[in-house]
Amino acid sequence: MIDVITLETSSLGDRSYLATDGQVAVVVDPQRDIDRVLDLVARLGVRVAHVLETHVHNDYVSGGLELAQRTGATYVLPAGSDADFAHTAVGDGEELTAGDMALRALLTPGHTHHHTSYTLARGGQVEAVFTGGSMLYGSTGRTDLVGPEHTLGLTHDQHRSVRRLAAELPASAAVYPTHGFGSFCSATPTSGDASTVGEQAATNPALTQDEQEFVTALIAGLDAYPAYYAHMGVANRRGPAPVDLSMPAQADGGELRRRIDAGEWVVDLRARRAFAAGHLAGSLGFELSGSFVTYLGWLHAWGTPLTLLGESEQQVLDARRELVRIGVDEVGASVGDVEALAGGQDLRTYPVTDADGLAGAVRAAEAGDTTATSGQPLVVLDTRLGSERAKGGVRGSVHVPLHELAERAGDLPDGQLWIHCGSGYRASIAASLLQRAGRDVVLVDDAYDHIAATGLTDAQTGQTQDT
Repeated sequence: MIDVITLETSSLGDRSYLATDGQVAVVVDPQRDIDRVLDLVARLGVRVAHVLETHVHNDYVSGGLELAQRTGATYVLPAGSDADFAHTAVGDGEELTAGDMALRALLTPGHTHHHTSYTLARGGQVEAVFTGGSMLYGSTGRTDLVGPEHTLGLTHDQHRSVRRLAAELPASAAVYPTHGFGSFCSATPTSGDASTVGEQAATNPALTQDEQEFVTALIAGLDAYPAYYAHMGVANRRGPAPVDLSMPAQADGGELRRRIDAGEWVVDLRARRAFAAGHLAGSLGFELSGSFVTYLGWLHAWGTPLTLLGESEQQVLDARRELVRIGVDEVGASVGDVEALAGGQDLRTYPVTDADGLAGAVRAAEAGDTTATSGQPLVVLDTRLGSERAKGGVRGSVHVPLHELAERAGDLPDGQLWIHCGSGYRASIAASLLQRAGRDVVLVDDAYDHIAATGLTDAQTGQTQDT
């Protein structure tokens, strides 16, 4: 029996896999923090024969090179990956053996030109397929990461690749994708936690739509993706440096103030309501939770100084682990109570409300009552993605996606900004950025569904406004 063990990286929406026959193992698409894999290998008592990459990743820095070096495994990349370091390149149809396991490379372009899936068989029977960014659960990998000039051709390729998998593999074969669990590498949202090739025949758009219908729909649905993606492929082709998960050097309160005054980012990792209740003036709130690394990586200027401010060393170490996954290796740190670190400096605050509070303020403003905003005009700011906004928004609101805020903040109307998103997380980041820029802000910490339930929203975005 072949056992396939999933290593989840939920913060990036990705999965890595270790497959073993009980003696020998192969690892597929490992993340940068390979200690998780090494611990698993030691616990199972297996030998890693091959480390496989389905493609050169655009959303994270791979741990494959270091893992292969640490375990003595063969590092396998698809032919055409253009990696600058020694590796084994496999082409379409080539086979690899690891103990009782037989692996076969299937060229499945679409997510990238060189994208390759790997079938996993024992005794001549295909039991599974590692599909990377090709066949996902009810979706496919996005096709616009290589460059806009390639998107159309890769989208056609993606349709044909998924159909190839369905045609050549048994319906019972388990599907193990790398992306599709919240990753921006997924073209559309995925569904389910497990699937087979046969089950995908009924749900995957590449298998239920004809080629042109699929191409048109996928391209029309593509939205923005994190800016740090531009650096991931470069790092993965060059060969990532060994990972460092140690505690960074710590700074005291005076040094934090110097860094903030110099324009550096001091990132407070506490829960968003705790940040709103009191934080160092000029610091930024990025709650250490599921979306932390995506949005900090997206908004932070690549390569510029970054300091993590945590309540404990473990909180800082957890944040550092998230950041090394996207190649942010150089960080500073400070640990302790924010008030104590302030050392007499002023702490800043801003109000937090919920959907009902927002509804009350909007209706009061519509009636000419500005009590809720201390006499200022009320400006409702929607920081969701364009694809979310297209389904509706708060009437009269201004829409600026969070990733565009730095460039467009100066265009926001005068008044008190009541900021919302889909859950409160992105809005909390926006509130800290805008307060640092001198704006009066209120965080709406609630789900958009709750906001919609108050009757504030219009179904058509034409009834709301952009800056």
